[in-house]
Amino acid sequence: MGIALPKFLLNMDGASGGIMLLGIVGLCILFPLMIAVIYLSRSSKYTGNYVMHQTLSTYYYFMKPSLAPSKVMDVFIKAAEYMEMPVRRSDDEPLQKLFVAVRSELNLDLKNIRTEQAKFWKQHPSLVKMELLIQAHLTRESFALSPALVKDYRHMLELAPRLLEELVKIALLPRSPHGFGWLRPAIGVVELSQSIIQAVPLSARKAGGGNSEGIAPFLQLPHFSEATVKKLARKKIRAFQELCDMSQVERAALLTQVAGLSEEEAQDVELVLEMVPTIEVDIRCETEGEEGIQEGDVVTMYAWVSLQRRSGLTAALPHAPFFPFHREENFWLLLADTASNEVWLSQKVSFMDEATAITAASKAIQDTQEALGASPREIGVAVREAVERVKKGSRLVMGKFQAPAEGNHNLTSFCLCDAWIGCDSKTSFKLKVLKRSRAGTRAHVQEEGPVAEDGIEEEEEEEEEEYDDYESEYSDDEEEEKNKGKGKVANGAAHKKADSDIDSGSDVDE
Repeated sequence: MGIALPKFLLNMDGASGGIMLLGIVGLCILFPLMIAVIYLSRSSKYTGNYVMHQTLSTYYYFMKPSLAPSKVMDVFIKAAEYMEMPVRRSDDEPLQKLFVAVRSELNLDLKNIRTEQAKFWKQHPSLVKMELLIQAHLTRESFALSPALVKDYRHMLELAPRLLEELVKIALLPRSPHGFGWLRPAIGVVELSQSIIQAVPLSARKAGGGNSEGIAPFLQLPHFSEATVKKLARKKIRAFQELCDMSQVERAALLTQVAGLSEEEAQDVELVLEMVPTIEVDIRCETEGEEGIQEGDVVTMYAWVSLQRRSGLTAALPHAPFFPFHREENFWLLLADTASNEVWLSQKVSFMDEATAITAASKAIQDTQEALGASPREIGVAVREAVERVKKGSRLVMGKFQAPAEGNHNLTSFCLCDAWIGCDSKTSFKLKVLKRSRAGTRAHVQEEGPVAEDGIEEEEEEEEEEYDDYESEYSDDEEEEKNKGKGKVANGAAHKKADSDIDSGSDVDE
């Protein structure tokens, strides 16, 4: 067997021909092979979402059911992508100056400040660098970074969204004996995502001055500072929703005459408020083809998540002038038991792609109706209604879970935005699970008071009470009053509208 070579290689003298041959072999065979080996070795380290497998393992190890929101940052910065970022000797002095600027945000014990500072600097250099860079972003101190740190700072922000998304998924992984995820750390991660996108310090989420949600929602508005919020508080405007609910004329007068903004600055605020989303959730749980829910049943959750803006748009990018990369807003729908800190169902919801949402909703409705034995005409009507709802700004979320033991279970559906602060909503209701009959048939339950045979009973609660207890330590932990209302439920459907922020203290019954 021989190899045919060009004549010009053979006609040259031995030295030149050998060099040429080696060059061709190296360039055409060995070099591409080396590139392929390097690519495959690096790509094997990453998941489909371009997050390193080592990062997921680290997040899984450090995720705890009682992880406080203030401790989420400690887990987030342990990503392998961040640990691999170089720490140069030239970074020492800039990082020391940055530490002084953001020290108040580092949760250091002021009574033992020297010990706490020494402990902070004894951490892994990459952890120290990442935390200081993130705090520089949250406190909007990035302008003071050195050119070398600016490059690392931008790389840190570029990676943050997908790392946070994976961290949410890790928190929601089924871990309990019943296969449920954890609520408190999931909410803490979403809160951190909101703060990073809007460049708002975590301390701004602490309750104070009669405001249970803190001043964080105000700080995402242009030209707003802590001093501006204090001026508004003198006019009894302490909650972000109160500012949003004002008429445009009243709001303009408040911002110019009280807050001290110019007319142009007040108009900038108005433009952003027009983009702030309002979320409504219509949710029901039922056992398909049955009148009630018995323990052990496969329960189906149907939830329509609707989005509205004053601008009339459905798909829009969030106002995030301090986040230098493209960012789309997403929402996390969580069906949870706040008392046990368990998430029964979870799904990410996006309003950016209407065509995909129409296809998914049509198929889901069609499959459901066919399973129930509906006629083609009934299926067509149901599909058309679903398509119209999607076109009007709604998204269908469906999921299944196994009914727990007999009894009344207090459930809450959270809809959390990962880009805006103060736009979250929650809906509370009761799921009544019946004891399974010995013959396996459905027991008929007579309607008693406001509770119907489907086993779901609505409950309307003040937003602050449960959120403070379970979701965020930045909220006020003082005792809140409850206002509970029960609505009559029929045929296993519970309908609830929640268009307020978790901390707004108002659920609206539809």
